[in-house]
Amino acid sequence: MNPVFTAPAFAPAAPEIILAAGTLLLVLVGAFRGERSTGLVTAGALALLAVAAVAVMLMPTQRITTFNGALITDSFAKFFKVLTLIASGAGLVLARDFFRREGIDRFEFPILVLLSTIGMMMMISANDLIALYMGLELLSLSSYVIASFHRDDLRSTEAGLKYFVLGALSSGMLLYGASLIYGFTGTVSFPGIATALKTGEVGIGIIPEILKATPFHMWTPDVYEGAPTPVTAFFAAAPKLAAMALAVRLYIGAFPTIVDQWQQIIVFVSIASMLLGSFAAIGQTNIKRLMAYSSIGNVGYALIGLAAGTPEGVQGVIVYMAIYLAMTLGAFACILGMRRGNVWVESIDQLSGVARTRPVLAFCFAVMMLSLAGIPPLAGFFSKFYVFAAAIQADLTALAVIGVVTSVVGAFYYLRIVKVMYFDEPAGTFDAMPTEVGVVLAVSTALVLLFVVLPSPLVRAANAAALSLF
Repeated sequence: MNPVFTAPAFAPAAPEIILAAGTLLLVLVGAFRGERSTGLVTAGALALLAVAAVAVMLMPTQRITTFNGALITDSFAKFFKVLTLIASGAGLVLARDFFRREGIDRFEFPILVLLSTIGMMMMISANDLIALYMGLELLSLSSYVIASFHRDDLRSTEAGLKYFVLGALSSGMLLYGASLIYGFTGTVSFPGIATALKTGEVGIGIIPEILKATPFHMWTPDVYEGAPTPVTAFFAAAPKLAAMALAVRLYIGAFPTIVDQWQQIIVFVSIASMLLGSFAAIGQTNIKRLMAYSSIGNVGYALIGLAAGTPEGVQGVIVYMAIYLAMTLGAFACILGMRRGNVWVESIDQLSGVARTRPVLAFCFAVMMLSLAGIPPLAGFFSKFYVFAAAIQADLTALAVIGVVTSVVGAFYYLRIVKVMYFDEPAGTFDAMPTEVGVVLAVSTALVLLFVVLPSPLVRAANAAALSLF
């Protein structure tokens, strides 16, 4: 375990403080200027995210704690915070044209995204159960509003309500589990919990039961379908990164001595997620619902690396989530390109023959689908390779085999989209893609294609981030 240095001030929380102070300033700008300030507030939010990303990258690589050990900064936190800030910024960029055309371009949206980003960054740096819960609730409360941001649309309102009800229930279960952990260990600190388990001061038989209070995913398809498409893109990218980072830090940081006990839970959740994501998506006709089940399946694949409980497994999780971010943003940029007039179509059938009418869009979308399916030599293949290899090294060969099988099943619905685009008769042409959406798509496609040529920067950064936890 690397030495931990206690910072004399609040420097380790500088990125979060920058976002919080900037968000308060943008609230005042929006309150005084009204809807006229939407463009200015959005630009300010993007600038804040960029400044926060620079502040994160300037942080030292050694482990530093602040707020009496509640928050921790290390290479792992730095890596995931940068990815989260990129995902939030991309979400704002993707939303600009869509919200303007839908007549819901209001200054509150970038402010809510900033607040949720602060929550996600707290989750990533959480070093005790209280900080964990505070970050999760800040993210959740902002997300409930974001999901129902199109308040005049019935589906969006329904999505926000479903998200709120199930989020409240899972939040209560999380609090219950945290209270049990505190009751049995006498501390909320992750290192303190690990010490209590190591010294035998708590009956560890109760811990696996406590850890079963995991977040629900039943809301995912309905929220993905009902929320505005840029909101869906944001949900599919940023919160997934923060949640996975939180899970890794919690299990590796607080329960390193009982890996055999929580490993079986992670294996079960991983298998369930992969099976649901692979089979439930087969009959979907709505592209956003399909992406919802794809998201669930991808979480299952990432959890394979966590189940290994080794530095190689954590490195696999980090590589997987970084590549998943590029694939997800690229896929949703393509979905936002499915527009005729001021109407965005969501049916997979509407992609018929798009390779003839919009060949660039079809190519980029095919790259994303094939990468999500794990077809070599695209980046998605290597993301799965890293987690499967880590599972085999940790003697979880059966889990890796199940992952390969479900990946083959899932390839069916990804390849079906490619088939519809390239072999079916055209159903009509789409309008030109907005410039900002095109930039996101171009960057994502380049990253997915070029990973096989230049994988070392990401792999080295992921390795350093993984080792900082052990």
